[in-house]
Amino acid sequence: MSEWHKIGDEETSVDPGDRGFQYGDGLFETIAIREGKARLWRYHVERLERGCERLDLNPPAPAVLETSIEAALSGSSVDTSNCVAKIIVTAGVGERGYGRSSAEDTSVWVGIFPATAQQPDSYRRGVSVMMCKTRLAVGSPVAGIKTLNRIEQVLARSECVREGVTEGLVRDAEGRVICGTMSNVFIVRDRQVMTPSLQRCGVAGVMRQKLLDELERIGTPAHVTDLFEADLADADEIFITNSQMGALPVHGCGSQRWAVGPVTRQAMQLLADCGVTECRL
Repeated sequence: MSEWHKIGDEETSVDPGDRGFQYGDGLFETIAIREGKARLWRYHVERLERGCERLDLNPPAPAVLETSIEAALSGSSVDTSNCVAKIIVTAGVGERGYGRSSAEDTSVWVGIFPATAQQPDSYRRGVSVMMCKTRLAVGSPVAGIKTLNRIEQVLARSECVREGVTEGLVRDAEGRVICGTMSNVFIVRDRQVMTPSLQRCGVAGVMRQKLLDELERIGTPAHVTDLFEADLADADEIFITNSQMGALPVHGCGSQRWAVGPVTRQAMQLLADCGVTECRL
């Protein structure tokens, strides 16, 4: 079940002429609502504003978004103590054709969904992942931001659904490991934390950024670099992050196995101390 609200309008259905529907001309944020509050709100707003600048969209005012989410939650039939809010910003209804000079009349939607929780045991023992066949295109002009164009992730995620695994790791066309289908990837080797560079493709997740900031704060910054399958094979620990689950250990991929080690536990505790309660063991 989902509930949608268009900001500034009573509409509850999308105009087929909307450029978000026609061309994926827009972006979105998926926000964890815990105890009725939007988690990592500042991180979501900052990424949304960066994405709007990249796509030449007028960003909605953060205060308007916050008020709209609060209104949507107050009228929702979903359990708002633990749910998901999704913000979609599109270039609005325009003339037919790919090109546009600007998008002054953006459309902004807020959706409320039930949360899907990971099993508590997954945080203790970790999860198994697969290596997806689907590859990400290299050199995307929208690398790092969360546009509505997610067909590569749809294809990769569908592989996971067919195989019945929690998550799939995705490489780019040149063989670099970039991310999961719905997560960011971290590896640990000799107690050093590394995460893939997202300069060429992929989405820079807000939980990834929060953890990078926390590691920097305690004086053990992660290395953002190119990673390949060989780096995963040589890793001592692997974990994944996203806005909904926090950080989740990975114990296996195919025939490879990794320990749920102390650095992963430290990363989880850092997030737990910031209010990501799923990571609290």
